Amino acid sequence: MANMETALIHQFELEIDIAAPTARVWQAMTDEADAWWLPDFRAAGADSVVTFNAQPGGSLVETLPDGSGLVWYTVQMTQPGKAIYLVGHTAPDWGGPKLSMLKLSLESRGEGTVLKVSEALMGRLDKDSCDTEQGWRQLFGDGLKRHVEKSS
Repeated sequence: MANMETALIHQFELEIDIAAPTARVWQAMTDEADAWWLPDFRAAGADSVVTFNAQPGGSLVETLPDGSGLVWYTVQMTQPGKAIYLVGHTAPDWGGPKLSMLKLSLESRGEGTVLKVSEALMGRLDKDSCDTEQGWRQLFGDGLKRHVEKSS
């Protein structure tokens, strides 16, 4: 029998304060993904369109005009206006196999909202593949937060 390696697990949580009501943050997060998805995160290409079907079984998808694209995450569970649970896979040629379980939750705080981003990574992990916290902080801080606060 072959020697089995133990899958590694990496978890973290971060919070991003957004100066807007929770309902507005939820709307922007789920209905306006293409407006706040940063250029550096468009893995399919610069002219891609990002859509987020925030229903159970839906997905966060990046597509190109020629029909090619990428499924970033599949929606496992949603609590409209409160939380969404996502599951994503990374193929071996992109550094996997790796599984990401991402939870995005919103909490009212004063007149604003706190976005809590929680991620658990499992599978083939190294220093680079565990460094997703900085990326999420950039995407949701420089992308979503800036978009919501500018448009509110």
